[in-house]
Amino acid sequence: MSLTPADTTSAALPPLASRQAAKSQGASASGVGTSGSNIPAAPPAPALGVASVSHLAEKLAEYLSPADLKKVKEAYRFSDEMHLGQMRRSGEPYISHPIAVAEICADWKLDAQAIMAALLHDVMEDQDVKKEELIERFGAPVAHLVDGLSKLEKIEFQSQIEAQAENFRKMLLAMASDVRVILIKLADRLHNMRTLDFMTAAKKRRIASETMEVYVPIAHRLGLNNIYHELQDLSFSHLYPMRYRTLAKAVKAARGNRREVVNKIMEAVKSTLSMAELEADVTGREKTLYDIYKKMRSKHLSFSQVLDVYGFRVVVGSFADCYVTLGTLHSLYKPMPGKFKDYIAIRKLNGYQSLHTTVIGPYGTPVEFQIRTQEMHRTAESGVAAHWLYKSGESNPSDLQQRTHAWLQSLLDIQQQTGDSAEFLEHVKVDLFPDSVYVFTPKSKIIALPRGATAIDFAYSIHTGIGDQTVAVKINNETSPLRTELHNGDIVEIITDSSSRPSPTWLSFVRTGKARSAIRHHLRTINLPESIALGQQLLSQALHTLNIDADLPAPLVERLLNESSANSMDELYADIGIGKRMATLVARHIFGLIGGEAASMPVEHNSGSELDPVTICGSEGVSVQLAPCCLPIPGDQIIGQLRRDQGLLVHTSDCSQAKRQRAKEPDRWIAVRWGTELNRRFDCRIKVLINSERGILARVAAEIGESDANIIYVGMDEDKDNVLDQLRFTVQVKDRVHLAALLRNVRRVAGVNRILRERN
Repeated sequence: MSLTPADTTSAALPPLASRQAAKSQGASASGVGTSGSNIPAAPPAPALGVASVSHLAEKLAEYLSPADLKKVKEAYRFSDEMHLGQMRRSGEPYISHPIAVAEICADWKLDAQAIMAALLHDVMEDQDVKKEELIERFGAPVAHLVDGLSKLEKIEFQSQIEAQAENFRKMLLAMASDVRVILIKLADRLHNMRTLDFMTAAKKRRIASETMEVYVPIAHRLGLNNIYHELQDLSFSHLYPMRYRTLAKAVKAARGNRREVVNKIMEAVKSTLSMAELEADVTGREKTLYDIYKKMRSKHLSFSQVLDVYGFRVVVGSFADCYVTLGTLHSLYKPMPGKFKDYIAIRKLNGYQSLHTTVIGPYGTPVEFQIRTQEMHRTAESGVAAHWLYKSGESNPSDLQQRTHAWLQSLLDIQQQTGDSAEFLEHVKVDLFPDSVYVFTPKSKIIALPRGATAIDFAYSIHTGIGDQTVAVKINNETSPLRTELHNGDIVEIITDSSSRPSPTWLSFVRTGKARSAIRHHLRTINLPESIALGQQLLSQALHTLNIDADLPAPLVERLLNESSANSMDELYADIGIGKRMATLVARHIFGLIGGEAASMPVEHNSGSELDPVTICGSEGVSVQLAPCCLPIPGDQIIGQLRRDQGLLVHTSDCSQAKRQRAKEPDRWIAVRWGTELNRRFDCRIKVLINSERGILARVAAEIGESDANIIYVGMDEDKDNVLDQLRFTVQVKDRVHLAALLRNVRRVAGVNRILRERN
């Protein structure tokens, strides 16, 4: 496994010594193999193993100074020594993995510190090297990068999911201060995905799923187009191997059938652009297998129906040439209506710029063209890696740098407002969806938001204070509901009031992680007394089921707080009240503490008993809410859902939405019942089928008023056959008895054919 003298000379790095195979410290958690190197439509992976040392040296020599090369050489020697005897599952020396990661980073021309960190990225995690030693040997910047890349150790988590979420949180926060952390991590993940064949099938699926959920969207968000597509295809190949192989075989067969069309288009385009005196580099490109698969799934197509498997990229000399080229292509082939996108005038959130147009090519085949300049092409391929401040040395950051920095800063904002790692990761995932809409402020500033974002998301994207105080919104100069979904080109104006506060209902329709975390943070702080009271009630009932007195002795409370990482019992109660912790799990933990220390309190565990129902009076505030899907009223059979950071949501027992959610998370549902002292009215929806005649609405509304019910909403739907009309009311009633009396009274109104309560 050692290098030849010739290899050593060209590498300018110390060779891998034969001693590396001397002893094995066990296989690393990273897989190895070469399955990813044959991915269609993706560049082949570099050869794995010790030969990559020379490749790395050649790449680094192109742009690093001799002094920097010397530092990289020292980092390589240290990593080689630390990983001595450690083997990958394929039997290769483990050092081949850090070298491969450094090679990928060298393709982006990252600086010497990043290359050193890439070579050292596993020494803290695998070999227990301390951060202080790395600071002493290689300097603080390199040590900070390696620390950001290392997983957390020696911390006990309640579950694998919690541990994984905390690792992601640490990595993403390190990325917020230095984007090189995520660039190196993406290179690490790319090499591990390329070499996943020696893992078990279950572990392949887990790693591939994690890659698709987190790393693929991060790569897209940072504009790393090549890695984005390759990680997608690699994940696809391990998540659905049979589908992948079948599709790869179909694409390979189709290449021959479509070669004539591709060649004909290529020749026609080059000839037309040459006649227009446009210098352009025209290349054909093939859709990735995952892109083809995604289109087949979303549009329910067979492979033969996916006609635009091939596209073309045209790289021209200047900004103006892009639009001239577009006109020239449209004169050659007819454009398809609605299939043109100008990402130059309004670039994507990750900095991507190109003109996209789909035309009708020979034989009626749709053909997509991407038109861009060389600079745009560089950004499209390497994204933020091609423009980051530490590399460019520019005093004035580019637009891409500013927007990327703003997104990274938003990670810190979310972290400050977020209670735990799982919630933090949930919010960040929401912001990583690739599709975006572009809207304007009244002063014509462009704001990019995820597709499906609402006016509230827009308000929080401007400033958290504006979001918290939002009372109304104007979209295109027309007053609209706060839940209105925004579309490309909308002009949005937010109206605020200093006395206004966020509503819990906003959580049901906001789309961005920043808005969601800010609203939850506000609800946690403003409704703290209510959450504490509810949490205390829930824990007391859970303890009662285990025959434990709710008045816990001081030593037990101290142990509970230490092991729960809570500062006080009020904080623990609040966490239970908002759904962050489960009362039953905390009660079982207390039971374990009592049994474990043979406490003086005798406890008999009654596993067959159930928790006493929580009493609902309807005046608890936002810590207890009535589900808008079914609008329960006193007299209905009800059940409670403990939602994370949103308190208790009460559904009717027969609510179809509740049944679906209960099947997914059965542990988050508790028994609830109505209290005896109810001093408020409750919303209820009713539908009235009427004959369309003069004065009918007034008569129905009058009867509802006579029945001592308040009307808070009324609407009317015409029947398509014009036989009956539908009146829809939301009324406020005391309970089911009151509602039954109202329905009887309205049913007697002339012209009313039928009346019923609406559910779900």
